[in-house]
Amino acid sequence: MAAKNPSEGSSSAAPSERARTGDRSARYHSRALALQGLYGWLLAGGEADAIAARLLTQEQAGKVDSEFFREILSGTIARAPLLRNDFADLLDRGVDMLSPVEHGVLLLGAYELRERPEIPYRVVINEAIELAKSFGGTDGYRYVNGVLDKLAGRLRPHG
Repeated sequence: MAAKNPSEGSSSAAPSERARTGDRSARYHSRALALQGLYGWLLAGGEADAIAARLLTQEQAGKVDSEFFREILSGTIARAPLLRNDFADLLDRGVDMLSPVEHGVLLLGAYELRERPEIPYRVVINEAIELAKSFGGTDGYRYVNGVLDKLAGRLRPHG
């Protein structure tokens, strides 16, 4: 499990921890880049380190928290079977019927709910909703919200 980062959910975080790029945080950009990596991994496979290295060479890589990005990408890929098992029974269809974006967002959200308890579950769900709105289908964010809300109740019964 990763070390606790006091910047998540804290209004007193150091400016470097709360660095913003445009109107989006470095953590949001890290999650968006990780979703791109997961999308490619879901379609073509590959090693997490190679995917991360390729993505971090892109122009937008300067906007991300690279340590957080690498952790969530590699952790999600490494634990994908466990994470799928966490949410599979909450779906109204098989995991194989999810769009790659919904699948990737659910994997990322499940990873953060399971492995990053210092990040408030509401932050995890809200960030997942924003990713689904930005990259997914028209109503995919509603589906993601419903699944992750139920999963948060299961993985974090005390908030």
